[in-house]
Amino acid sequence: MEHHATIIWRRTSETFTYDTYNRAHEWRFHGTAVAASAAPDFRGDASRVNPEEAFVAALSSCHMLTFLAVAAKRRFSLDSYSDEAVGYLEKNESGQLAVTRVTLRPQIEWSPGVTVSQSDLEKLHHQAHEGCFIANSVKTSVTVEPQP
Repeated sequence: MEHHATIIWRRTSETFTYDTYNRAHEWRFHGTAVAASAAPDFRGDASRVNPEEAFVAALSSCHMLTFLAVAAKRRFSLDSYSDEAVGYLEKNESGQLAVTRVTLRPQIEWSPGVTVSQSDLEKLHHQAHEGCFIANSVKTSVTVEPQP
């Protein structure tokens, strides 16, 4: 299975130096364009998505989609799922900047009449984490802190 992304950048500055080149670029997926840039700390445009945010979103989205699949197979119906995920860019054990850890904070609204024990909720999240393709692809530590 292959997954494709097209990344397009064009210089808009008169000169090309670290201080002057533009960080704005575009990500394209199946005809959908996403305005992207470097993070503001690296001279990027805060109004655009940066790679670090996209990485955190990919982990969160993968966990959610896997969680939904696991819950559906266990016949635990839910009506909504939201997550305020946070990634931490810091130096790793080699002294290099990396997103070393991500904390997921999912909030789930179960369907009326559905009761899920804390133990079952923990199992669902564990299975979702174990089955998430993105989490299985990275060295980043991913922690799930279900929210009430």
